[in-house]
Amino acid sequence: MGMRAAASFAATASQLHSPELNPPQSEPDSSQPDSLELDNLEFGILELSDLEPDSPEVSSLEVSSPIFGNSVAGSPIAGSPVAGSDNAPLEINLAQAGQSELGQDSSLPSLASAQITPVSQLSHVALTDWEAQALESLAQRYDCMTNAADRPYFADDAIPRFEFAASLRSCLDRINTLVAASTDLVLEEDLATVQRLQADFSAELAALRSQIDALESRLSPLEENQFSPIARLNMLSSFNLARSFAGGDILAEGIPLAGVVPTARLALRTQNPETGELEPVVGTVTDNPPVSLSHSTYLIFTFSRTSQEALTAILAMGNGNPPGGVFSSAGLTSTSGIPYTDANPVPPLAANDVGLLELKYSFAVTDKIQVTAGPRILPFRHFDANLYTDVIRGASGLNFYQSTLANSGLSEAGAIVDWFISPELTLRGGYLARNDAALTFYGGGDGPTNTRRGLFGGTNSILAEVTYSPSPTTNLRLLYVRDRLDAPPFSSSSLINAPFLLTSLRGVVDDGAGGSLNDVIENSFVFNFDWLLSPQFALFGRYSYSIANIDPVRSDIEGGSVNLQAFQFGMAFPDLGQQGALGTLAVVIPFDVVSGQQFLAAGAGDGGTELDVEAVYFYPLGDHVAVVPTFFATFNSNNFSENPPVYGTTLRLQFLF
Repeated sequence: MGMRAAASFAATASQLHSPELNPPQSEPDSSQPDSLELDNLEFGILELSDLEPDSPEVSSLEVSSPIFGNSVAGSPIAGSPVAGSDNAPLEINLAQAGQSELGQDSSLPSLASAQITPVSQLSHVALTDWEAQALESLAQRYDCMTNAADRPYFADDAIPRFEFAASLRSCLDRINTLVAASTDLVLEEDLATVQRLQADFSAELAALRSQIDALESRLSPLEENQFSPIARLNMLSSFNLARSFAGGDILAEGIPLAGVVPTARLALRTQNPETGELEPVVGTVTDNPPVSLSHSTYLIFTFSRTSQEALTAILAMGNGNPPGGVFSSAGLTSTSGIPYTDANPVPPLAANDVGLLELKYSFAVTDKIQVTAGPRILPFRHFDANLYTDVIRGASGLNFYQSTLANSGLSEAGAIVDWFISPELTLRGGYLARNDAALTFYGGGDGPTNTRRGLFGGTNSILAEVTYSPSPTTNLRLLYVRDRLDAPPFSSSSLINAPFLLTSLRGVVDDGAGGSLNDVIENSFVFNFDWLLSPQFALFGRYSYSIANIDPVRSDIEGGSVNLQAFQFGMAFPDLGQQGALGTLAVVIPFDVVSGQQFLAAGAGDGGTELDVEAVYFYPLGDHVAVVPTFFATFNSNNFSENPPVYGTTLRLQFLF
């Protein structure tokens, strides 16, 4: 329909107005359930529901960083429309009709307060055109079609029929209001024109009504019979161009394991001929690894029947064998200088194999209590969140995105309960049993499906976290984790067996003489904060302390504990360079041994203290694509004070849909 036709109608009707239109006000479609945002890949990956801030509707089930963001600000599952989104209610300042012969009738708005854009101020309408006179007349008399301020219309422009129908409807409503008020503003010829227009468009309106009815009848069976009115798919995919190099030879504890991806070492002890004591084996890395190009992809499926529940499944694949891993000691494998997205997401599966990373069901018990349960849950998507250390936008190195002492990074089975006490206070607790195939000591992995251990007899964790947000710009979190580390089985003929990793995957422990241990009980405490001081500057950090009790199998060896601490401090620069960008600069001491060094078969080094530096710049190229250059520097790597610096760079091209 041409604009000349619209203006002709305006002139004939004697008074209908159409300067630059705002979109017609629309009510949210209540037939469409709230979609659920996927937690965080904002991994803080994937409170999937954690995903996109520009999606039509966003649920607060998992609020964070898109997909892998964490539940940094918790709230129950119930979703709500977002202002400015396609399906959300639009906040429109409609021009109001006014005060004239109507007097002070409070049932009608006043023209004196109308916010009408005069036709004379529209640069695309010439005052000499007859259309301008018609529009001016409409604006002054009936104040309808006054939403045109957001779109420039020219005489020969075509407009969609629904836009013209919406404008016509607004004029009819306005005229009906004036008629009902018994005013003399409505001319008889205008009423005749309106009646004629209603008659002219009656067939088309009836056809449109029929089409809508037919569409509704076709949708009804689908809504009634399908499992989920909402089935949402998000994807996080990363291409990683990475390089790592050292300033000289690097000392690393353990011996390289041939054919293992990512590069790893096995912790062993050997007798020192001078002292006769068993000491960790130390090797030397002399060559820098070549440049690598890897990928990782996460498919996040969210299904929901209502806004109070969500079934989440994450499938993942990748081929990451990050070059920085060749410099790491046993127990520190693939940590220093390696971003999360450059690691194989489903070890020990082979490169490019697809694995189930997460499967969980979340539901609201009340408006303040939410429960999440499932056979595969990623703890880091629920606990120890931070606005500036998520794997999508923030400090995302494997030593940076969460505590290095209280994070396994592995899928576990169990349940988590969130209690949203108030907007400022959230309490979260959970029980999780390790459920992965990374350990092969037991044939098939250490998890609740192992008939010798089950849900409660193997490696498991009890977690409790309180989050206090005294202001919208400040979050304080205190996390407690009690880990029960199931000891590897040992042979009755020999007490010298492979030592095993702490839950944190940092450090390898034995009885101090290469012998086996009974189950290890580890208690970890983590304080975590993020603080936005201004729109362009924030601070964040963590302090972790861990106590692992060592109980040797051999009765002639005295036990003890390994006490560890870790530090993190960083600065963040939101909207650096452009809106939506984020720069972060962070330093980490990932594994500082306070006491119990004698029980570490790998990880303690020569008593030095490793210091890691990471600089990340997340730069969006559009709504769904970003480039993320990252720089790493590691000093005193592997806790050897004599090791030269190790440097790493990664250029990541990231797609998030």
